[in-house]
Amino acid sequence: MGRYVIRRLLQMIPVFIGTTFLIFFMVYALGDPVAAMFGDRAPDPATAAQIRKDLHLDKPLWQQYVLYMGNIFSGDFGTAFNGQPVLDLMRRSWPITVRLALLAVLFEMLIGVTLGVISGLRRGRAVDTGVLFATLVVISIPTFVTGYVLQYLLGVKWGWVKPAVSSGAPWNELVLPAVVLALVSLAYTTRLTRTSVAENARADYVRTAVAKGLPRRRITLRHLLRNSLIPVVTFLGIDIGNLMGGAIVTERIFNIQGVGFQLWQGVLRQNAPTVVGFVTVLVIVYLLANLVVDMLYAVLDPRIRYA
Repeated sequence: MGRYVIRRLLQMIPVFIGTTFLIFFMVYALGDPVAAMFGDRAPDPATAAQIRKDLHLDKPLWQQYVLYMGNIFSGDFGTAFNGQPVLDLMRRSWPITVRLALLAVLFEMLIGVTLGVISGLRRGRAVDTGVLFATLVVISIPTFVTGYVLQYLLGVKWGWVKPAVSSGAPWNELVLPAVVLALVSLAYTTRLTRTSVAENARADYVRTAVAKGLPRRRITLRHLLRNSLIPVVTFLGIDIGNLMGGAIVTERIFNIQGVGFQLWQGVLRQNAPTVVGFVTVLVIVYLLANLVVDMLYAVLDPRIRYA
């Protein structure tokens, strides 16, 4: 296992360089950060030239990338156009988004897997049909519609929760946004679990366990569910990165100043240092999440061994 982890970490290096260079190229080569800094006003040529020199924008793109990566490894993600260090923006926004994503994943695992197991064990019955219909409805409704409807009903009309999250974003205020964020993924998790459980329920090892007279609960939890979770874990691992980077809509609805909010502001204002800095960290999150997923395969399926 140790060799496998080291090999995977080494494989991540070219992937990290390739993806971050592509992002850097798209932001800095296809746009003009200096022009974006001045907005609608045309910058003075001498001032623009000086800014380009200070930000190393007068150098070839590959040199800009090398300098940027060197600064990142020393803890300097640059300065946003409003004068704030990007690292300070990250310190404020990442803890909020991590709490939001953790709650969302928790809902996916608890509710999605439970519904999937129940539906898979009762394939073709009324419960299965109801779960399939409900998940199809959830998938069909855009997140912004679900978010605004739940915010109005639970927050404004009935007053059960706060309609907007305060700046500190405590755990209790993030419950409703996490539900909204998790709904679509929860529906996919339910369907994946249901399909996997339904297939494995007819496998030889399950029939053998039944023939041996093992308790139904033990067969389901220890044998059937364990083998059925491999595709679900793969989906959840990929979804962690999506929840952190793709929470723009949910964070806008509930006024959460997390990663999605900062990315949205960065893209809207063409704030290149903010966009590249946040996306670079997201790339690291994706890579580490995939590594953890691959390691979990060996835990779930004893037949999988890594040399």
